[in-house]
Amino acid sequence: SIIQADLLSPGAADTLIAHVSKVWQRLDVLVNNASTFYPTRIGTITEAQWVDLFGTNVKAPLFLAQAAAPLLRHHGGSIVNITDIHAERSLKYHSVYCMAKAALIHLTKSLAKELGPEIRVNAVSPGAILWSENATEEAKATVIKRTVLKRQGTPEDIAAAVKFFACEAPFVTGQILAVDGGRTLFG
Repeated sequence: SIIQADLLSPGAADTLIAHVSKVWQRLDVLVNNASTFYPTRIGTITEAQWVDLFGTNVKAPLFLAQAAAPLLRHHGGSIVNITDIHAERSLKYHSVYCMAKAALIHLTKSLAKELGPEIRVNAVSPGAILWSENATEEAKATVIKRTVLKRQGTPEDIAAAVKFFACEAPFVTGQILAVDGGRTLFG
């Protein structure tokens, strides 16, 4: 069964989680993976862009976590947020996106404190996994060159990290795991 919702609509998180509860009567893991990503150059940023980027990257995870907490608490579940290495290392022309992902990191830590000990909350912070549509081969090569592992990551790398937090780390909460091939080591 597939359940979908426009996470920017008021009340969507509550409706979505209520449907999950009705269909499966439980929830073990909430992975907040929905995201919006695009450049916002200073001098051209609109309020609509702010609302959109903060809505998908911060508001939706917050309200989904809030709505899911009772179900997760009942079964000792966990929340895994998907952030970005650019939450801590700003990306040129993406200030609003980077701020939103930084807020998601803070939300992860806040939720870990507030929802523990019943619910663990962690985040996976991807590096070069998927390229933007505008990425040139030269730009891709430059990024790869700045990773210790000298390769692009895969969605399976992210899935393995999410699985680790969800299933294999019962004494871990409030942590952010960079899955970036060592990219953040280069500053």
